[in-house]
Amino acid sequence: MDAVSAPYGPLSLMGTHWLADYPEGRIPAVPGLWRETDGAVLLTASPADGVTLGGEPLDGEAVLAADAGPPSGSRLAAGAVRLVVIRREGAWAVRVYDPDSPDRRAFAGIEATPYDPAYALPGRFRPYAEDRTVQVENADGAARGLGLGGELSFTFQGAPHTLQVAVDEGDGSLWAVFGDASGGRSSYRFRFLRPGIPAADGSVTVDLNRALLPPCAFADHFICPLPPPGNTLPFEVAAGERRLKSALAAGI
Repeated sequence: MDAVSAPYGPLSLMGTHWLADYPEGRIPAVPGLWRETDGAVLLTASPADGVTLGGEPLDGEAVLAADAGPPSGSRLAAGAVRLVVIRREGAWAVRVYDPDSPDRRAFAGIEATPYDPAYALPGRFRPYAEDRTVQVENADGAARGLGLGGELSFTFQGAPHTLQVAVDEGDGSLWAVFGDASGGRSSYRFRFLRPGIPAADGSVTVDLNRALLPPCAFADHFICPLPPPGNTLPFEVAAGERRLKSALAAGI
């Protein structure tokens, strides 16, 4: 929870601005002139813009690649605001993180269910012969490709279930976007699950207690993918992170 409410955590995201939407290069409330150029972003700023790059005032042009680290380590800043360059399917955007965001000020915590061993289930991962990409709707309403590396099967209360999962190219860990029968009622409309790294024989524990809220549960400006076809479980996953606490319920 500390990471969520950190000064440059997901609650501080104030906007994701796609450069293609601003052909003139001017983004409202974002200093500087932003343009795409030769597989990168060209930022032009003057001292009046108040932009710093690597801690030094930017006066002129800078060619920027996508940021690889967390927003807190961004090279670009404008006062307390951090500016983060991202790229998704060839499209460039700049994200604005402000520690004084309304979402961060209103944060009252996360509703999470106490650990229940009944939701820690033996599972098996079966990789696809080759990776697949499916088009899924994202939280911003746009359809984008979601890479999938295989299927994760498990049994809950005597019934078999399967989730399509992505495989991290770095360490081989699995990641799923899933919905369930509690979505939009007692839980957020969908959640993420990171089961870990399967054993050599494909066995892996499907621990639904590790269900996580996606970033878009914390700020509207994230572009989280929604569950791919077949990844909505027909039962309630009354486990893991469920939804944000309301300030009213928390007495704030």
